[in-house]
Amino acid sequence: MTAIERKLSYKFKNKKLLEVALTHSSYPNTASYDRLEFIGDSAIGLAISNYFFSLYPDLDQGRLTLLRAANVSTEKLARVAVLHGLYDYVRRSAADLDDNVREFADAVALEDNSIPYGGLKKAPKVLADIVESVAGAIYVDVEFDLQKLWAIIKDLLKPIYTPEDLEAEPQPVTLLFEVCQKNGKQVVIKNQEKGSWNVARVYVDRTLVASGSSKQKPIARLNAARQALIILSDSMDTKIKTVVTIDGIDGSFEIEGATQKLHDFCSRKKWQNPSYSVEEVLGRPHERRFVCSVKISTYDDTHSIIGDEKSRVKEAKNSAASLMIRNLQERKYLKFIPYSIGQNLA
Repeated sequence: MTAIERKLSYKFKNKKLLEVALTHSSYPNTASYDRLEFIGDSAIGLAISNYFFSLYPDLDQGRLTLLRAANVSTEKLARVAVLHGLYDYVRRSAADLDDNVREFADAVALEDNSIPYGGLKKAPKVLADIVESVAGAIYVDVEFDLQKLWAIIKDLLKPIYTPEDLEAEPQPVTLLFEVCQKNGKQVVIKNQEKGSWNVARVYVDRTLVASGSSKQKPIARLNAARQALIILSDSMDTKIKTVVTIDGIDGSFEIEGATQKLHDFCSRKKWQNPSYSVEEVLGRPHERRFVCSVKISTYDDTHSIIGDEKSRVKEAKNSAASLMIRNLQERKYLKFIPYSIGQNLA
């Protein structure tokens, strides 16, 4: 039995599955864990849903959804990967990824206890992907037997958050309203369905601050609220451990030529080019207003942000790109951008 199998308390019949589960897409000339992550994501979600459904017969659908989300979130699964040192076994070739994971592991080491909604640093998605791919490999190895999978991974996923844990830890949506009320700000969260997805947008004093999306409406609101708390943390007295302090963020600031700057930055990082979508068309024909979103994929995560309303699509794209650039600043992918026009990205 290998070291990783001892950690999992499971011996693979097909060792190749475990090898693939621990291979990142940056590793050359070999299959990566993407397919196993796909099936593992679904299998963990269904297994833990079955567990909570049986364990808490009096919980309604909404609370079950939040409970499942807290236990299968990127933040939670990334901490599982750190706790068990799973990243050490991953074959990869991405220095940026290593640095990001190291910084996150250092931040987790400073946490006092388990944090259902995230901590001092955003979790790198690659860590959650590893847990999902390993679970996917086990699921395939046990011939898609969900009960056998749960028996194997239940201990791996500990601590498993309970309804009491979620009640004890302030929820981001509640925190957002409390913080804004304390600072004399009016906050509104608007929800919109986009096909099978729900998009939540946070407006503070009628200004769009942040957005979040998910297939479940409550989770979209959680994601949007958490992002809003991060963005507002510098200008408001939040005093909460789920928020990272951000320097130099001004909600009204927009970067000239942001679309080109973001494109150039992604090219230098060898990421996929940013993709833009028109999210909303508002107003009568002669008073059209547009809202655009931008999405980029890094080595370890996918970021999507919605910009402000603008009178032209080009301006709406620039607004979204500006917000994305500031988001990348917050996550330390690039250096701080002063408020001067035409500044190059570092």
